[in-house]
Amino acid sequence: MGLTAKIRTRDGWAVSHAVVTVTDMTGGQVLRAEADGDGAVRDTTELAPGAYTVIVTAVGYAPAASSAIVTARGSAEVGTVTLARQGGTELPPPGPWTVDPAHSTVGAVAQHLGISSVRGRFTDFTAAIEVAPDDVAKSRVEAVIRAASIDTGNAMRDTHLRSADFLDVETHPEITYRSTGLTPAGPDRWTVHGDLCLHGVARPVNLELAYLGTGADPWGGTRAAFRATTELRREDFAMNYNQVVQAGIAAIGTTLKVELDVQAVQGDTLPGV
Repeated sequence: MGLTAKIRTRDGWAVSHAVVTVTDMTGGQVLRAEADGDGAVRDTTELAPGAYTVIVTAVGYAPAASSAIVTARGSAEVGTVTLARQGGTELPPPGPWTVDPAHSTVGAVAQHLGISSVRGRFTDFTAAIEVAPDDVAKSRVEAVIRAASIDTGNAMRDTHLRSADFLDVETHPEITYRSTGLTPAGPDRWTVHGDLCLHGVARPVNLELAYLGTGADPWGGTRAAFRATTELRREDFAMNYNQVVQAGIAAIGTTLKVELDVQAVQGDTLPGV
């Protein structure tokens, strides 16, 4: 007897803090129940046979309403109710996530001679994500990048980039980013606000983030994928070196496009660590 239901996100994750309210055809409340840690609702209150309205609410999600018929034995099986994030945006389940460097890329693109691009990446970095359970805007990300791990595929160029003309890795061995908040920017898209410390200079930098979804991995874990981009001005971080080759054309562009492709594993450690 009573009400049974499962409350899930679009990706199939449990919404453990959902509240289910059942009203009769006059709008009067006849039952109110909370989902458990698995997003399941099991309430044994006997309901009179007839038609009812089931309303599901949860902080950070758009409400969902559906009709339910209570059978002669006094039970209503609502089935699975899917909740969408408020504003249409989605994120993975709350809790800690650890970025997997082996399956992630921290890349950058700079203009060269005004006609082409040079791509590079950092190969040594760590990052952690904390998805807030109720107010997603309070979610956090922190990353530490070893500046000396820059790799553009050219040893001479990499040595120059590590020098005092650019990253000055001897004086500033780490590049850090710490978020200060998130705001929705569209379906499955967010703007991450944070502070980037690069070359000893700290400045606010926003990341345009796209959440690409979640899935199981071959090692028994769960992974979430993200892509983020931003654009930096070298002069904002006291990297003013340049060489004018001809007709006022700079050898290296003044802006840098940052491209992040990230896989994060659910939990506060990576498999095998």
